[in-house]
Amino acid sequence: RIQCTPDLLPSDIVGTQVYNDKTREFETVLGPAFANFVLLDEINRSSAKTQSAMLELMQERQATIGGVTYKVPDNAFMVIATQNPIEQEGTYPLSEAQMDRFMFKETLMYPSADEEKQILDLMESGILEQPHRVVSLENVMQVQQIAKKVFVADAVKSYIALLVEATRFPGRFMGGKGADYVKMAASPRASISLLAAAKTTALMNGRAYVIPEDVKANRYRVFRHRIAMNYSAKVDNITVEQFIDAIFEGIPTP
Repeated sequence: RIQCTPDLLPSDIVGTQVYNDKTREFETVLGPAFANFVLLDEINRSSAKTQSAMLELMQERQATIGGVTYKVPDNAFMVIATQNPIEQEGTYPLSEAQMDRFMFKETLMYPSADEEKQILDLMESGILEQPHRVVSLENVMQVQQIAKKVFVADAVKSYIALLVEATRFPGRFMGGKGADYVKMAASPRASISLLAAAKTTALMNGRAYVIPEDVKANRYRVFRHRIAMNYSAKVDNITVEQFIDAIFEGIPTP
């Protein structure tokens, strides 16, 4: 877990070279980002330079320190970032290109009364103070390999490609005023993420093949941070989720 602050440096995340008085040589000390699971808490509180260093590591899966290239773990590398959408003072919002590096974007709302009671029960039970491992790294690697083998028909791949294309040319698929709402459309990373998410959803439902419902189940988390709405959409009170629904309604399900 990395707590992001305005004074956090790229070297604090990726690593740096430290002089050893005994050997009289510089030694490389890798940062906390070289782990299997990395949590960036309040990423928008770190500077743009620090954000870029971490996001570059996510994309390239390697970093160069002192002229030597170091790769992240091959078996599993997952980055989760949080940001406070309410407090904007002293923050550095991620650009659209940086947001695109993340496969999903989930929005968390206030818990219901029943969920809040479950939180209280967990706190009172003490189970959160002594967490136990429920899955091993080997299990994660096995699931990754199995998910890659999930079958996807050409019709489903074409369906995904059309959905992404519809964000770029909504007038062809939606008509009306919907074509005037988009400031930034989804990139090819959206189709790649949607395909991977659909495979995982199929696997979680006990199937070795993807159906269109697996694609639809991931539409918000894959698209909401990759589509930027313009001022016209804000004036008409059109949210990105409503726009995504309109796209899926405008394209026939195979």
